[in-house]
Amino acid sequence: MWFVEYRELIRILTISDLKIKYQSSVLGFAWSLLNPLLMMLVLYFVFIKAYNMNQDNFALYLLTGIVTWRFLANGTTSSMQSIVGNPSLVTKIYIPRQVLVLSKVLSSFISSLLEFFVLFVLLIAFGVKLSGNILFFPFVYMTYFVMIYGISLALASLYVYYRDLNQIWEVFLQLGFFLSPVVYPLTIVPEKYVQLYMLNPVTVVMQINREILLYSEAASASSLLYVTIAAMFILVSGSAIFRRMERRFAEEL
Repeated sequence: MWFVEYRELIRILTISDLKIKYQSSVLGFAWSLLNPLLMMLVLYFVFIKAYNMNQDNFALYLLTGIVTWRFLANGTTSSMQSIVGNPSLVTKIYIPRQVLVLSKVLSSFISSLLEFFVLFVLLIAFGVKLSGNILFFPFVYMTYFVMIYGISLALASLYVYYRDLNQIWEVFLQLGFFLSPVVYPLTIVPEKYVQLYMLNPVTVVMQINREILLYSEAASASSLLYVTIAAMFILVSGSAIFRRMERRFAEEL
């Protein structure tokens, strides 16, 4: 497996990306923690005051959704330029080009885990009782990682040929933010649309995270099976697109 053979390079690129991301920032890694917290506070007061939301632990509900969504947004956005941003590694030496994408997604994954660490601390501080069902969390989030890596493979390869893709993807992410239950409970979705709504695997992951962390509930077997199948399908599809388009990467760069 290439990711085993090139594991040291993946580690170096991941650490390098984390350092570059925060080296010019006064607060450094602290921004990974402050950004979702500040966003949660703004959305909390907007939705509580303006829309009179009545949801238990609504601040934590928001933060769980925000952190889950940020991994998707940050992971896919940063990895989109992983091929274009490393022309020398693509044209002058041979390495599996997937290494470049994987290192970017891993960097975002580490940042996301830091954000979840803050969430765990807040859960305890707010008196939320964590049960043994929290053991489902690593599996769910690793499955989510596979899903995001698959999307990133497709985006990174397509971006080599279509440089407007970053603008299109930004609009898609903005739309997806409000079409996913990041800032509102699923109960406000009309019942006739719920089944269609739950076809979105990101929504399912978000709901599983909330069930595990906020409500100490076990993730349903059907939900776990669905996100696993969705992640595998996205990974296979993303890999197929990447392999087909990487033949001309060097020419396009």
